[in-house]
Amino acid sequence: MPFLCATVIFLGSLLLFLIQPLAASQLLPLFGGTAGVWTMAMLFFPLVLLLGYAYAHLLQRLPPSAQRVVHLAVAAISLAAWPIHLRSPWLDSIGGPPEVRILLLLAATVGAPYFVLSTTSPLLQAWYAGTGGAGLPYWLYGVSNAASLVGLLAYPIAIEPWSRKSSQAIGWSYCYLVFLVFLAAAAFATRRQVRPIAPNVGPVQILWIVLSAVPAALWLAVANQMSHSVAPVPLLWVLPLSIYLLTMILCFSTRFYQPRFFRLLFPLGVAAICAALYPHGWQTALLLFLSGLFVCAMVCHGELAARKPEEGSVTGFYLAVAVGGVLGSAFVSVFAPLVFREYLELPVAVVACVLIAVAMLYHRRSRRDVIRLAVVGLVALIAAVNIPEATRFRARNFYGILQVRESGAASDALRALYNGSVLHGSQLLDRERSRTATTYYVLQSGIGIELSRPSAAPRRIGVIGLGTGTIAAYGRSGDVIRFYEINPLVIQVARRQFRYLDESAATVEMVEGDARLELEREPPQRFDVLVLDAFSGDAVPVHLLTREAFHLYKRHLKDGGFLAAHVSSRYLKLAPLVIRLGASTGFESQVIMNSEDLLRQVAGATWVILKPSDKPAASLPGVWTDDYSNLLSVLQ
Repeated sequence: MPFLCATVIFLGSLLLFLIQPLAASQLLPLFGGTAGVWTMAMLFFPLVLLLGYAYAHLLQRLPPSAQRVVHLAVAAISLAAWPIHLRSPWLDSIGGPPEVRILLLLAATVGAPYFVLSTTSPLLQAWYAGTGGAGLPYWLYGVSNAASLVGLLAYPIAIEPWSRKSSQAIGWSYCYLVFLVFLAAAAFATRRQVRPIAPNVGPVQILWIVLSAVPAALWLAVANQMSHSVAPVPLLWVLPLSIYLLTMILCFSTRFYQPRFFRLLFPLGVAAICAALYPHGWQTALLLFLSGLFVCAMVCHGELAARKPEEGSVTGFYLAVAVGGVLGSAFVSVFAPLVFREYLELPVAVVACVLIAVAMLYHRRSRRDVIRLAVVGLVALIAAVNIPEATRFRARNFYGILQVRESGAASDALRALYNGSVLHGSQLLDRERSRTATTYYVLQSGIGIELSRPSAAPRRIGVIGLGTGTIAAYGRSGDVIRFYEINPLVIQVARRQFRYLDESAATVEMVEGDARLELEREPPQRFDVLVLDAFSGDAVPVHLLTREAFHLYKRHLKDGGFLAAHVSSRYLKLAPLVIRLGASTGFESQVIMNSEDLLRQVAGATWVILKPSDKPAASLPGVWTDDYSNLLSVLQ
């Protein structure tokens, strides 16, 4: 029976983790906005998980036989959504904001199976505990987290690169059927429970919530900070989440956490995070962040595991843990962007961890140790708000922190826009040189060469991605340049901190919103050139790099119009993908590269120019579609 329960919990937790990226990625082409889709998905899944834990906790009030009948009935009802698919025709007739429609679509398609899966770990552990075993089976919680870790690593490495999303959904659906069979077997195997377990209710649950909320906030804050200050590498968040899950496994399935040992390590862990906030090579910063996160999360989860109940309701404990996880995640993903102008969630989480250590890990230590830890926490707070002296403007919203920095003097004075560590354009402040295109858009760049060619008629230019608006420098009288930008703060900064838009001889139009979504709504724009310039950050907008998206771009080009894709990146190799996408949609490609020249404000850039071809569209392997993508294939 232990093997059966462990199998059900492992399979349930694995499916629970796999459905999240699968469902969210299938929504992207339906709603366009990458950030909005992922945000709503990451709001939906933790809330349903919390509901599942609450349901498992309340179910313990029923007699044992009734618990099994009710839960198997709920599991059978969830088959109404089988096989899962992210299409629901009835939603087409529902209006309202896309956020609401995303939540409704998730609830209608994967909500019921996800709810059943979310109940598995606490409910099976409660049933197993009722069969007469000694104590509560917390080792099964380690099994659950191990399955989550396997799912986290398996999807981008072993599943996404080798199968289409429609095939993934079908495979997941059949695995869910197998899971339900094992669940029914486990329900009958644990039927020897002789009495319902009264749910635990008491002040100790607040402590459980705190001890689970802090590490949840900590790993998310570390992931955000790493993307901002280490390197804008896609999938980098997988590393801190893996550390978070690993500490859960170690604390609940082994005796790795030893307070005496971690009293020595904890100050070093906090110091590592503090040190990582200052400029380093990315390898050093990554090592410091992850090692500090491991130590701090081990302390929180170790103290949580040390205070788990040894009798009573195991579901009450897991419900409190789930509440803490949701609160910690909400603090970083919802509260912090609304309230903080800087990335203060990391130092706040570190200070909270320090207070936990003072109260629980050092409760018998000297006052000197407590003071030392408080000082380290204060250093973390000061380090996080370390702003470069040349920063002219700094603001934060949902999409990150934008900074405008100035450098140089007199005629060489320069103003540049950064999102984290990524440069998004610059402008010379001297009035006589301010209309000179710089960075990736200089005359010798691919886009510079194309836009500086003589033209007898006014041009209509579309640009996906605004930055500082540098491309407006190529505007001529009679031209129309239409920018598409999803981040309203970028629009504000480009208009108020830079002069490219105001000084352009062309008529400048601005469309706020996701470019693909807006282009799908608009009639054909008949662009002479459509510039794709949205691929320099850590979140790859996959929905802009699919065959369906390129067909959409082609619809908006006039006869003889062409695409220009900016694919410069230290971490991504997008040029081969863009070339294949072009060939599959009737374009021939030319790659134009220019070298860096910092003295002349020239950034090394790679552009792919795609012009209509007389050759028929080719069928090439590895082309991304709305049903298939492989992020690992474009990582450097």
